[in-house]
Amino acid sequence: MASENISVVYTAVCKEHEIKINPHVLQVLEKTVEKGSATLKLSGNNRLKPVQRLDDKDVFALSKCLKNNRSVTALELRYNNITDGGIHDLADLLQEESSSLKSLDLMFNDIQTDGAEVLAKILQGNSTLLSFCLSGNKIGNKGAMCLASMLQVNKTLKELELADCDLATQSMIAFAIVLKRNKSLCSLDISRPLLFSHQEEWAVHFSEMLAVNSSLVELHLGKIGLTDTGMERLTEGMKLNHSLRYLDLRCNRVTRDGIRHLAKVLKQNPTLEVIDLSSNRIEDEGASYLSEAITQRGCSLKELSVISNNIRTEGLLSLAQAITLNTTLNHFYIWGNHLDEPVCQAFRELISSGRLHQDQTDVSAYEVDGRVFLAEVSNSLKRHYDRTTSSDTDTSSTPNTTADPSIGNTTSPESIIAPHRGSATCSSAALLDSL
Repeated sequence: MASENISVVYTAVCKEHEIKINPHVLQVLEKTVEKGSATLKLSGNNRLKPVQRLDDKDVFALSKCLKNNRSVTALELRYNNITDGGIHDLADLLQEESSSLKSLDLMFNDIQTDGAEVLAKILQGNSTLLSFCLSGNKIGNKGAMCLASMLQVNKTLKELELADCDLATQSMIAFAIVLKRNKSLCSLDISRPLLFSHQEEWAVHFSEMLAVNSSLVELHLGKIGLTDTGMERLTEGMKLNHSLRYLDLRCNRVTRDGIRHLAKVLKQNPTLEVIDLSSNRIEDEGASYLSEAITQRGCSLKELSVISNNIRTEGLLSLAQAITLNTTLNHFYIWGNHLDEPVCQAFRELISSGRLHQDQTDVSAYEVDGRVFLAEVSNSLKRHYDRTTSSDTDTSSTPNTTADPSIGNTTSPESIIAPHRGSATCSSAALLDSL
């Protein structure tokens, strides 16, 4: 299909099915150049000017337009009004015989359990999609269970984002169990589930998973209610893990005691490179634990965020001193803590000396009446780990398969999701019953 014809096809489809043309879709299609791999960015959240958000009828027309199109490999449909009714049409684009999509972003639409079940069933037979985002859609525990079951069959998906999807403890545990065997998924985001238990059973299962998983590079566990007890359990598995590079623990309830366990991992695990501890409460003692770990030879940390952790002068100065001794930590974010003048002076020196580049921290020094202050700048920790410049997806090393069975008192893990035999179907009811 010629690049200039894709908008013409869309117009014809709308006319044939008596669908009103969406000017936003038409404009994007007219500007799309189909050379190599094309990305259609149809986000309903446009800060420059209001756009008409896509609904199910728009998705129907778009799916018809893209059927058998081999040039469009990425589809961004975030912040629209797509419901379960439009998912069946999108699912057609993921059918094996006609699929060319490598990335599908449906963040913050109105997709619920039924839509998640349809997508999970289709993805069992798909071998092209590498990145899939459903964050912000209320698929619930049942929908998440279907997607966890899908990972038993799908061997090509590398990125899965399910933040703010109302996952429950059952589906959290299901993902942990599936990832003991799945060797393809590199990135998982399950931030902000709805967990009502204070026992943190999920942390036990994720610890056991991390002890044997050899493919997961990036793990987002933000807004998950993680406490020091959960951190202790989680780090038991991290000590045996040799693939994880990016760990997101922002907006949790971790204090100095939890950081003490994480610091032990940093001292002996050379793979962790990016850690987000924003909006916890590690305070000065937690900062001191981190400082000690950062200066150890076994630590390979490159990026660290301790934003809003109630750290005062003593803790921040210890971190500043650790940075001067560490040669790998180049991105560091501290805003939201107690930035007294000694701290301001220390970080001005780090920046002026070139040890900490201005675009790799979230503060900038200035002086008024002989006093040094720090102002906030818009830099922040990168949201995802860049796997294109590293060899961290190499899973050739033999994983450690001796998870500690004594960690906690857990639900029987292997019975939650039945092992895959042949062509599986999404039986979320059976998965829920087994729990």
